[in-house]
Amino acid sequence: MRTRVVLHLLALWLWLAVGACQAAVLTISSVQSVQSEATAFPADAAVASTSLPDEWSQSRPGHSGSVWYRAHFDKPTGVSDDDLLALYIERACSNLDVHLNGHRIYSGGRMSEPVTRNCYRPQLVSLPAALLEPGDNVLDIQVTGTALKHVAVRGRAGGLSVLRLGPQAEVAALYERRELWVIVTVQIASITLIALGGFLLVLSWINRKERHLKYFGALLIGWALLSLRVWWPHWPLDTRGFELLVCSAFAPVVGVAVQFFLSYAGLQCRRVAGGLLLQCLLMPASLLLAPADDFFMVANAWFALMAAELIAAIACHLILLWKNRRIDFWPMALTSGSMGVVVLLELATQYGWLPLHTMPARNVALPVLLLGIGSRLLQVFGRALQADEINRAQLENRVRDATAEIEHSFAQMSALRVEQVTEKERKRIAADLHDDLGAKLLTIVHTSESERISTLAREALEEMRLSVRGLTGKPVQLADALADWRAEVVSRLGQANIEADWRNPPDELHQQLTARVFVQTTRILREAVSNIIKHSRASHCKVRASVDAVHFGLLVQDNGNGIPMELDGKLDRGHGMSSMKHRAKQLAGQCLVESGPGYGTVIRLTIPL
Repeated sequence: MRTRVVLHLLALWLWLAVGACQAAVLTISSVQSVQSEATAFPADAAVASTSLPDEWSQSRPGHSGSVWYRAHFDKPTGVSDDDLLALYIERACSNLDVHLNGHRIYSGGRMSEPVTRNCYRPQLVSLPAALLEPGDNVLDIQVTGTALKHVAVRGRAGGLSVLRLGPQAEVAALYERRELWVIVTVQIASITLIALGGFLLVLSWINRKERHLKYFGALLIGWALLSLRVWWPHWPLDTRGFELLVCSAFAPVVGVAVQFFLSYAGLQCRRVAGGLLLQCLLMPASLLLAPADDFFMVANAWFALMAAELIAAIACHLILLWKNRRIDFWPMALTSGSMGVVVLLELATQYGWLPLHTMPARNVALPVLLLGIGSRLLQVFGRALQADEINRAQLENRVRDATAEIEHSFAQMSALRVEQVTEKERKRIAADLHDDLGAKLLTIVHTSESERISTLAREALEEMRLSVRGLTGKPVQLADALADWRAEVVSRLGQANIEADWRNPPDELHQQLTARVFVQTTRILREAVSNIIKHSRASHCKVRASVDAVHFGLLVQDNGNGIPMELDGKLDRGHGMSSMKHRAKQLAGQCLVESGPGYGTVIRLTIPL
């Protein structure tokens, strides 16, 4: 409760303090005026009562030169003798001198051509205490200005705002606030626009396809240079030269703005570009040739034309954005649409349809909108860079994959080529073996008188035929291979008086064996049978063939003496076991041997299909 009471009392104190301060500031809105070029107020001339603000475009539309204003005032109530008084003038166009009780106490600059142009700049004039009278004081202000018909913008026609007089601290606050918004803000915005515009020009130079960045960068720099007319008052040009320069500068600025909106929408038209360039030449020529009294009319006709061009470009830009890139529509519609509204308001003010504002919206609102569009462009450009980086990374991955695939394909082609050459050479060797060596071995078999030589020749002929079969590379049906193996094994065991028991899988076999697998398996099986015949002294041999989804197997078991004890643990060193296991390993299979003295020998061969 006490806290609430304290807050109410504090608010009441602040309200009373603000009211006291406002009461201490005297507002002068009624003065006497006379049009005169005299160096002092012409007391003997006919004066007129004038209300402030006094806009010459309405009160004296054809007058160019000086106007004297006289105001009488008493020291504001509530101001002590120690307080320094000051005069705050929001607008005096183009320039002014201030006199207090017959003494000139302030000058805004040159009062003759080329005149100092303070139309947008507020004025703060300190009133010397030594010149103040305790009673009536006379304040004379000489304003030099230009008639509306001789300038391009209504805001640069002559005029004087209301006068505010009071303690230095109070009116200085008004002055500083006004200067912040009208001068300092424009200066900061100009510097920012130049920096951003230069950055966009560099980006457009790096990315030549992004032409809209070039136009927008030129637009920002152009508008920043145009802003010099607001905060730099000391132009070394007379009124006509100054107005001609400023008006002519609007044509290229509007031209790059139109080109930006069209190019950002994806439109390029040489006729439009040529027309805008021609406009930059025709506008200063027409203003230069126009009569002095028609300058405002001709300039505003051009302003209306350029406003129509800009609004048409904005509308075309937004229509195409809505159709093609709807994600960018609303941010651009908000900023560029607001820009179009500001242009229309400014045009309405120029033609007198809206009252003149002491702080034109174009000087503050347009830079803010341009900065908003620039920020959006940077955001879009950043996203495009990010997307390009992602695409580049993806492209690098695709190139890497494609390169790997090409290398793999090349390796396959090289391997295939080697395989083809090898296959061709194998077939040649097989043909040579079959035609030459085979024929000679067959001759020995049939002509030899020695049974031993004939047998060795027959065995060599069989080995040669097996080698030739392997060299030709033709696959063999598993069923046919099992039939050949069975016939050979049963025949060899029968010749050695060993009973053979061979059993194949009951199912039909459709699998195929490569030539290499067939040859190596045949040799393993022959080596196993040879061991049984030569070393086992067996009377019975059992052979079982098995097939599953990925392997086929052979089990060879005899009832012989088994492997001797001295070879126990060293089965790979005797009876050809090492060669059998080595051949199985080459086929990615395995050959297991189980034996013991008096228990016979079991050989388990497993080969992948």
